[in-house]
Amino acid sequence: MTAPSTFGLSREARNLHWLLTNLVEEVPGLLSVAVVSSDGLLLLSSDPGRNAEARAGLEGRPKGPRGSSADLATIVSGIGSLTIGAAKLMDSGAVKHTMVAMDEGSVFVMSISDGSLLGVHGSADCDMSVVAYHMALFVGRAGHVLTPELRSELRKSLEDESTGSAR
Repeated sequence: MTAPSTFGLSREARNLHWLLTNLVEEVPGLLSVAVVSSDGLLLLSSDPGRNAEARAGLEGRPKGPRGSSADLATIVSGIGSLTIGAAKLMDSGAVKHTMVAMDEGSVFVMSISDGSLLGVHGSADCDMSVVAYHMALFVGRAGHVLTPELRSELRKSLEDESTGSAR
């Protein structure tokens, strides 16, 4: 994981970056983590350095327009919308978490607050119960801090990073 620059960010934004870094470092088998706003925009990512490499074409396999975190954000947003629609049709209340198990990996999506989502892409050998536990810890710690102001700050930070602007 490449640590994102937190220079110039508020204390809350730095704490959220720290929580995400801890999630990635404490859970074996995590490939990518993304925090996505209710409107599907990437707010926070575990691998900002890979985004720049993908844009520069330095990685062997083709990526989306901004790299793996943007791809994960798109998937997380889509899964979130689909499960919310399903829950409404089934009149079953709010969606808490979703897991998609594949032959070569897993995708986990958990609601944070106000429609924001935490998405994790894990390897095939990651322990799903450990991933779910640590995601729940992240959500419990981050949910109350993810205010509209903080979401706006995180979006601006990612935009600055992707354009190479200095803060």
